[in-house]
Amino acid sequence: MDSPSPSWLDRRSAGVLAHVSSLPGGYGIGNLGPGARAFVDYLSSAGVRYWQICPTGPTGYGDSPYQSFSSSAGNPYFIDLGELEREGLLEAADLAELRRLPVRRVNYGALYDAFWPVLARAADRFGERERLGKFPPLKQFRRRHATWLEPFAHFMALKARFHGDPWTLWPREYRTWTPELGAKLPPDVQREAARQIFYQYVFFGQWERLRDYAREKGVGIIGDVPIFVALDSADTWQHRAAFRLDRQGNPLVVAGVPPDYFSAYGQLWGNPLYDWGYLAKTGYAWWIERLRSAFELYDVIRLDHFRGFDTYWEIPADATDARSGRWRKGPGLPFFETVQRALPHAKIIAEDLGYVGPEVVALRRAAGLPGMRVLQFAYGHDENNVNLPHHFPLASITYTGTHDNNTTRGWLESLKEPYRSQVFEYYQLKNTSSAWPVIRAAFATTSRLAVVPVQDLLDLGGDAVLNRPGTTIGNWQWRFTTEQLARLAKQKTSELRRLIELYDRTGDREIADYSKPPTTHPRRA
Repeated sequence: MDSPSPSWLDRRSAGVLAHVSSLPGGYGIGNLGPGARAFVDYLSSAGVRYWQICPTGPTGYGDSPYQSFSSSAGNPYFIDLGELEREGLLEAADLAELRRLPVRRVNYGALYDAFWPVLARAADRFGERERLGKFPPLKQFRRRHATWLEPFAHFMALKARFHGDPWTLWPREYRTWTPELGAKLPPDVQREAARQIFYQYVFFGQWERLRDYAREKGVGIIGDVPIFVALDSADTWQHRAAFRLDRQGNPLVVAGVPPDYFSAYGQLWGNPLYDWGYLAKTGYAWWIERLRSAFELYDVIRLDHFRGFDTYWEIPADATDARSGRWRKGPGLPFFETVQRALPHAKIIAEDLGYVGPEVVALRRAAGLPGMRVLQFAYGHDENNVNLPHHFPLASITYTGTHDNNTTRGWLESLKEPYRSQVFEYYQLKNTSSAWPVIRAAFATTSRLAVVPVQDLLDLGGDAVLNRPGTTIGNWQWRFTTEQLARLAKQKTSELRRLIELYDRTGDREIADYSKPPTTHPRRA
């Protein structure tokens, strides 16, 4: 028997998964401008109550949002440069090269070359202004984010000074962060740090306005908090004691997962592992601050790799793949009890995918968190078939697929026997590989929330996959266009709304687990 649904999950509703990078836009990558608002308009018109995204932090080599330079900062790539043009910080000529970039895929190499000089130009033109447009004053923004903002800005400025090298290779005087370090930085590094602060100022100003817009339209935002942070990040540089590092800052052990559905060699993520003993002594202060920052951006968070809080896969730092790792105990329930006391209104989804045992399930239940179910994992994924809809508990979030899956159409087209026959019979697909019957099945489940990737609404094949776990090339590039969104709105809004209403996923009423007489009675003959 699963735990009761948390109080925030007391209504049946629907969500759509689309990362910000995938949104329509004219500067080489999705951003927080008109394309984002148009997407919110579409969700609202169809009765969708949640927009789920991947992490929004600044990305580095590999472009993965799960390997960010900061767990608190925003990705400057997502800034709507059109607003900076309207504010007089950029000119049309500045944006010409970016406007020539592809609209269907992100070319990160070309984006990198063209984007940063333009954004630096805007920062320099901003100069010593007090504020941008109707944004809060810059000084107020700096005070509000003081715990992480300047260290992050110094980190990025020093990283630029040392040609992108990780902080573990910097000169000794810069390898250890201290509150006094900023005053000792050379003038050119301080100038670059000021630019980085401006970038965050614009990102957060645009993000808050977008979130307010979504809220007015009845759409909440589900964000994603990865359990681990990157080794080469402002987090490890500023908070070395929180991680298992040697005196030079190199990891003693790293994170990953053992061989599983996605990879026979497991996944060697390379992230540093936490010193949970130290963190417990601090009352998990670093984690509490991290989650508090996340809730300033999102209405709900998906806590990635939840099983790592019960047991995590510890891999020797010099290993070439994940097979040589071993399981170690995580912080367990005391961590979540501390979070509950510090953030009593936190709305959290546990990403409990993969092969999890009874201990992980018990921890999730004790923490009062809903878990995830993925329809693509229904057959051939595990012996218990827990991802078959007739097993779903109320306190769960159903997905047709996630950012790590094939699209539903691509999945259906790639199925082999015997699973193909089982899947097609279960979902009554007959001769179609369309995602829409599976979307219908997701909405029909007992899960309180059902989430569908936008690729499935568009009914796209395997070439629209966003990420392929275990690979490092070609990921995080897929985008949809303004024309595709307009076509989706024209052709599928009524069908999506019909399914949402049919399966009572409007989010308009609280669901009670008891009988109640109807408010109207049939007329007697």
